[in-house]
Amino acid sequence: MLTAQLDSAPALLRRVEAAGLRGRGGAGFPLARKLRAVRDAGLAAGLAPVTVANGEEGEPGSVKDKYLLRQRPHEVLDGLTLAARMVGAGHAYVYVSDPVSAAAVTAAVRSRTDPLGIEVIEVEHAYVAGEESAVVRRIDGGPALPTAKPPRPFERGVGGAPTLVSNVETLARLAALARGERTDRLLLTVSGAGLLPRLYEVPEGMALGELVRVHLGDTRPRGLMLRGLMLGGLAGGIHTPAILPAPLSFDSLAAAGAALGCGAIHLIGPDQCPVAVVRDALSYLAEQSARQCGVCVTGTSRLAATMTKAAQGVATAADLDALERWAVMLPGRGACGLLDAAARLAGSLTVSFPGALAAHMAGPCAGPCAGCTQARGSIAVPVVPRTAEKVPT
Repeated sequence: MLTAQLDSAPALLRRVEAAGLRGRGGAGFPLARKLRAVRDAGLAAGLAPVTVANGEEGEPGSVKDKYLLRQRPHEVLDGLTLAARMVGAGHAYVYVSDPVSAAAVTAAVRSRTDPLGIEVIEVEHAYVAGEESAVVRRIDGGPALPTAKPPRPFERGVGGAPTLVSNVETLARLAALARGERTDRLLLTVSGAGLLPRLYEVPEGMALGELVRVHLGDTRPRGLMLRGLMLGGLAGGIHTPAILPAPLSFDSLAAAGAALGCGAIHLIGPDQCPVAVVRDALSYLAEQSARQCGVCVTGTSRLAATMTKAAQGVATAADLDALERWAVMLPGRGACGLLDAAARLAGSLTVSFPGALAAHMAGPCAGPCAGCTQARGSIAVPVVPRTAEKVPT
């Protein structure tokens, strides 16, 4: 817990802005801008804002938030308390779906003497349950499903008050900033390529390829025998190994046509088929649709069905043209980002692996990719570690 003399709320807000601290939930939105928006909305409305630590880790290939909540809950609570001070909130929530995390945070809350009221809210796990409007809806007693926007939670959230919904890693980094510690560290979950998933804490700006070398346990070139990788979770798209020199930062990866997202990296080994990997991911997203938006239900199911046809070797040229068209037309048409994720994933495959899709028109892939006609589910949820492996600069 924080023990040092803290800056005033305005001074700390200036430090957050100067440090360039960004959200670690996926979008990478500047935290200072979000804090100011909630604070100003509360002042304008004459209402005390609400703060929420969002620990509903919907991304199946990520465990960083569960790790923080289970092993370092006080860091999250410190950040939540600081955020509440900066926006003028009098009440806060920790929103989780993992029962072990909920128990750890509840015990941590009971051991503290913070004047801020903190309540732990448990929710059933779902890919969309961590979307910020779904968080607000669930805390207010409704289902954990996204709502149409506007208003956004910073304008009108829990109980009608302006609400800050912030990822738990973001809040942990905020606490680190207040303690005078480094904030340019990233928690990244790496899975795939037939290896056990692992959680790493790495310096921002480290080359993606260096992290992959560490994970594969081999510094020689043959240690980078990958067919591709998925970056930023299911929403980040699929890429060829040409992306490996890119630095691990929001802006650098965006410039390279990729995304850091929630920090989930899935490696595709030489014996795997990228078409099958995307087919499985799209099938998962179609199953996870909130089924509130017709365009999302139809769009995700068509993307999944068409990619399944491709994996089975029965897709036509018209099917592949439709994938490219949907990848452009569908983003932005749903109430949340699930449809965007599905469209981006399909579009990235058509760009990064056009040869693989074209080859599947002649029949199911053979050789090292044999068996991709059978769905194998989505990316498995890794085991939550007791410690994150620190990768030095």
